[in-house]
Amino acid sequence: MAERGTVVRRIQDSTPVDREREVDGLRAFAILGVVFGHWIVTGVYAGVDHWQVDSPLRHMPDYAPVTWLLQPLAVFFLVGGYVAAQSYARTDHYRPWARRRMSRLGRPIMVLLPVWTVGMVLLADFVPGESLYTLGKLVLSPLWFVLVYAGLTALTPLVVRLGRAGPVLAVGTVAAVDVTRFAAGGPAVVGWVNVLAGWLVPYSLGVLWAGPHRGRIERLGGPFLVVGAVGCAGLIRYCGYPVSMVGVPGQAISNLNPPTLAAVAFGLAQCGLALLVRAPLRRVLTRRPTVWAAVALVNLSAMTVFLWHQTAMLTVTSAGIGLGGLLGLGTVPDGLPWIGARIAWMPVFAVVLLVCWAAFHRWEAGGRSKGDSGGSS
Repeated sequence: MAERGTVVRRIQDSTPVDREREVDGLRAFAILGVVFGHWIVTGVYAGVDHWQVDSPLRHMPDYAPVTWLLQPLAVFFLVGGYVAAQSYARTDHYRPWARRRMSRLGRPIMVLLPVWTVGMVLLADFVPGESLYTLGKLVLSPLWFVLVYAGLTALTPLVVRLGRAGPVLAVGTVAAVDVTRFAAGGPAVVGWVNVLAGWLVPYSLGVLWAGPHRGRIERLGGPFLVVGAVGCAGLIRYCGYPVSMVGVPGQAISNLNPPTLAAVAFGLAQCGLALLVRAPLRRVLTRRPTVWAAVALVNLSAMTVFLWHQTAMLTVTSAGIGLGGLLGLGTVPDGLPWIGARIAWMPVFAVVLLVCWAAFHRWEAGGRSKGDSGGSS
């Protein structure tokens, strides 16, 4: 207890008075929400001849609305745009700025890739090829997010110049792509334009939030929430978009891969909610040093947590499969008992993730300035 109190005091004392703690709080919520979401909707079990990936949502489609609580990526891109725009405004030269930010994103990846390359080579003699492919796909799946985030970060100066036209153009692009794909019968490959355009919507809103229109953007939190929620519900009800905001195996259309107009509307609602809760969140993080310390630690290791959370889940799942399958671990996710058991396994996932953090977080920390206690600079 004394040691924990010391850590809390150190973080509290090293935090600048003008630190926007609510921004760090929103980022921590987004990262932990993604981790929890992946852990609860991703089931891996031993099939007839190889390991297979399944989702409880495929077996229980009536619970798809729960995914509205499990997919907070738009909040991360909102905060990312806000932080990048603030940082870019303080620099005179683009290349050094971009190099620093790419380095902070790339350093943790440069650890993940060689560790798992060696791991795959060692496992090749014991794990069938298709099962090895399943493992590799899940472990590397977070990289798509990092690549999109890096791309938008690199485009920050352009997004700043676009100003209020940025989100409008992005929404229009997503809508045009969806019409091309779904109404005009265009090629599915066109949808991948939305990987960048879809996440540009919350990112550009974050850039606007950091600019001269900050007060106006913050006052639009309520309208963003209402318009986004109503728009998303309408697209699902009348235009045939899936209810689930995450991918479901076997589902013809995914709202997330690539993002659809429904996902963009959903993200707009999330951004609105984030803007509405920023003031009370700031008060909580200012008045509760222990909560702030937890948020700061998550932010300092956000990339490490994000990149290694699938490894933690797969490590524990592999043990479950080795034992013949345990409920919620290495068995088909086909009912509520599986969900309950999976939630019960999450502390074990967290312990393994903590081990990964202890081993690899130093590479992420090495890309930060000495006094950065929260990670939003």
